[in-house]
Amino acid sequence: MAANGEKQKFLLYGKNGWIGGMLIELIKAAGDEVVLGNARLENREAVAAEIDAVKPTRVLNAAGVTGRPNVDWCEFNKQTVIRTNIIGCLNLADLCWQRQLHCTLYATGCIFEYDDAHPLGGGVSTAFTEEDRANFTGSYYSLTKGFCEEMLRAYLDHLTVLRVRMPISDDLSPRNFITKISKYEKVVNIPNSMTVLHDLLPASLALSKRKLSGIYNFCNPGAISHNECLELYKKHVDPDYTYVQRRPRIATKFGKKTTLISLSWTRRASTPSRHTQTAASRETAAGGRTSRSRSRTRSSRPSARTTSWTARSWSTRCRTWRSRRSTSRSTAAARA
Repeated sequence: MAANGEKQKFLLYGKNGWIGGMLIELIKAAGDEVVLGNARLENREAVAAEIDAVKPTRVLNAAGVTGRPNVDWCEFNKQTVIRTNIIGCLNLADLCWQRQLHCTLYATGCIFEYDDAHPLGGGVSTAFTEEDRANFTGSYYSLTKGFCEEMLRAYLDHLTVLRVRMPISDDLSPRNFITKISKYEKVVNIPNSMTVLHDLLPASLALSKRKLSGIYNFCNPGAISHNECLELYKKHVDPDYTYVQRRPRIATKFGKKTTLISLSWTRRASTPSRHTQTAASRETAAGGRTSRSRSRTRSSRPSARTTSWTARSWSTRCRTWRSRRSTSRSTAAARA
């Protein structure tokens, strides 16, 4: 239910996507209503008619083009990417702004690369914050997302932009970051910020219900490397799993691998910023489920504590994951 006790009516775009499916379940479980948008976001008139017909109290945009099998697809389908990732997002944001209707966009944090001001291994003091602008243009996908975020800043009084980064879930979805890298024979060991969806998707709905707008680095505290993820995968899921660490041939190949930090983790309590607090910190202030993160993330420097917290937040669910994996293998064996 909403913070004021009223039932919310969400209009969701991206119903067939991975995150969209999770949001549907969370909204229904909370006792709120969800209407699944059918209009194509690039068709402005159709979206406007649908919003006026549904009359939602909140709008969620989990639609977007990332490419199959990977983002390289976007390099050869630029017009399709523009229609969805730029025109579609701007259409929905503008229509909601005209109606004074709060909108939440599940965007991406893959718009940064390490540079002189944000060096690899620099820690919290040099990590990218919500106030930083996109600086990575090495892929067309990231280029469109960076452009779009810059233009969306004009709508931030009624818009929440969530920078989702390498999402992790406790299922076997092929979109799950752990599932993806477990299929690679060679990996590059670079520390990254990551989004544990089980932790943060409920917080995104809390943000929407409270109309807390702005841009958020929507990731768990700390950073974790690919090797650390795979070692945890080997420990909790598949003891026989093996991989080879690969050294990048040139630095630009891994330049976009970055660490994001929310300003609220280091900002003093006496100087809060409305557009730079993270969902976790606001949930803490509201007495929400993420209050445990306060004592673990207030450090002024990166530490094993924050990194291990990120690792534990998904590794504690690996028992369920391993059980599902075993069930999948048994089913496959029975069919064979």
